[in-house]
Amino acid sequence: MGLFDFLGPKNNVTKTITLPYLPKNINELMALPQAQLKDEFEVAALCVAVLCNWENDRDATVQMLNYLRGPRPLSPMDQQFIRDRLAGKQYKTFSFFRGTSVQNNYTPSLPFTIDICTNPYSYDNENMATLHLKSSGADSLRQVSLRKKPSTAQWFIWDILFLSDIRVPAAQDPWA
Repeated sequence: MGLFDFLGPKNNVTKTITLPYLPKNINELMALPQAQLKDEFEVAALCVAVLCNWENDRDATVQMLNYLRGPRPLSPMDQQFIRDRLAGKQYKTFSFFRGTSVQNNYTPSLPFTIDICTNPYSYDNENMATLHLKSSGADSLRQVSLRKKPSTAQWFIWDILFLSDIRVPAAQDPWA
């Protein structure tokens, strides 16, 4: 292994992750093959999928997020951050799936498919990755940071940076 091999790929890489369903509880999450947490792109996709459950069942969503965060569970401040960002705006999480648009109120096509990409700086720090997601309601890519646990070779969510506002769905736009 060379001195800089830990940095990972230096070229832009895009991976497409397909999920048969959006998990509603920890058992459904654990049944997905991506729940082994061995691929950072899959973990990022699971984070989006899990957050789609926020309005349905916050406790189950927190439990699933804590699994995806590994040894660093959500703090009360983290939970408040998510609550503030998704209050009345659950559509934000759905906007990352293929088939969504402002016009169709961010309704994804099935199966649930998400494209996640890197850039030349995604692996600048050892055992860390910053991946990028495209929201159909935003002009710029959104980020999620992950940390690798070398002893298990698993990736865990470190920072959720993709919950800023996007264009409101057509059904909620008073000017549409």
